Order: sequence, then structure tokens, then C-alpha cells
Amino acid sequence: MFGTLGKSVGAWWLGAFAAVVFARADGATPEFRFDRDTFAFANQTVFEYHEGHASLRKRSATKQDAYNRHCFVMCRTASQFKKFARFEPRSTPLDKASLAARIRALTRQAAWTEPLPEKQRIVFPGYKDLKEMSTAHRELVQLSIGHGWPSYFRISNARMMFQDGTGYQERTHAQLNAALARGELFIAFLTTYPRFSINHSVLIYKLKSSSPNPGVDKYLVYDPNHPESPRELTWSAHDRAFSFQKDWDFIGGFVRVYQVYGKPLQ
Repeated sequence: MFGTLGKSVGAWWLGAFAAVVFARADGATPEFRFDRDTFAFANQTVFEYHEGHASLRKRSATKQDAYNRHCFVMCRTASQFKKFARFEPRSTPLDKASLAARIRALTRQAAWTEPLPEKQRIVFPGYKDLKEMSTAHRELVQLSIGHGWPSYFRISNARMMFQDGTGYQERTHAQLNAALARGELFIAFLTTYPRFSINHSVLIYKLKSSSPNPGVDKYLVYDPNHPESPRELTWSAHDRAFSFQKDWDFIGGFVRVYQVYGKPLQ
């Protein structure tokens, strides 16, 4: 009798354990993927850059080139889509007005809060992911995710003037690793103040699994200026500093990193 009861209890316990495990797996947010969770269009810089040196951009005849100063907005919104949106590709797409309203509703979610459970997420029917939707409705998405100019007046921007030491960057590095270990995204403000070779926001989404040099961490980054492929941010324990990948819009090398959208007023 005791053996039968023990088997029943054991079976129930295993069943309950499995239910919890599968429930957690079902509710877990899949990892961030560059080819799925980023915008199909680019943030355009205000200036043209040649080997890190800025010059006035020539007036462009194409309307899409006027979309600039939105790096903070695009990083924030990509994070919000990852945490609060659900795509249903087999459902009928919304009309443009309804889609715009739904995007605006998503951007009103506080970016620093926990991801919503799958059933409570804002639904975007007719598309498999953000990349596909922003390809199909480029201008509508751009107009709906918010203005770029308020990013210049963020209270937290003042940190670059008085929290610029290596100790602060070491703490930021530790916070970055902790956030990624928890499965979170880390939106960063990159600057070289008082120089302005870069004044930019990126979304850091993954620590590379291996590094050829001890004391060097390399991170995969979504840079709104570069929708074609991930960029790379590097931490050097020896230098106690971050560096960012060289490209047409940045000469490459040393940057200071500050987290944004990790909590209120940040």
C-alpha cells in the first residue's frame, strides 16, 4: 500500500515539476536575434564622416535620408518590441491607422520593466517579426516610434561630464555582464566627450562565447546606423575601458559607455 502511494506521489511530483519547467520554457523570451528583432531601415547621421572627421551632409533627394537623430529611439523601441510584442504572421494585417496606434501603445510601455507574459503582449498580426514589419511599413514605423530630439535633453546625459573615470566604467562592465547573464538587453550611450567623435546609442544583446585574449570581452551590438549586420563593442581589463568598432561613422577605438533605459530617468 505504501509502495503504491509512494509511486503515485512520485508520479504526481514529476508531473508537477514537468509542468513548471514547460510553463517556464513557454513563458521565456527567446534570445535577441539581429535578423529578426531589429529595424530594416537605418538611422541617418546628421553629418557625413570620413575617417572619423565630420562634415556637412549634402542635401539628399531621397526622403528616407532625412530620418536622423533617432538612435536612442530605435534602440529603446527594439527593446520594447522584444519585451512587449507578439507577432502573428498567419493573422490578417491591421490597417495603417490601427497599426500606427498599436505601435504607439507599445512605445508607451516603460522600457525598463519586466517582459510581459506571452498572452498579455501587444499583438502585431500579419508579420513574422519586427524586421519584416519595418520593411513593409518603413515610413509608418518611423513616424510612430517617437521623436529623436528629446534624447538630447535626457537628464542622464549629464553623467558624461562627471562620471568619466575608469572605476565607473568597470562598474558599467560588471552591470553589463550581469544584465546579459539574466537574459536582458543593455541599451548603451557611447560618447568620447569632451570630444564628439561619437555621441550615439546602441543595443548590446550578447557576450561572445569566446575571446582569443584573456581579459578581453567582445559583445554583439545592434547599431541603428548599420541595419545590415551587428557591430562589436570590446572591453579591455588591462585598459579598464571599452572600445567600439571602426566604421564609416566612427574612427574606432576608445568610448565611454553609460546604460540608458535601465531604470526611470536613466
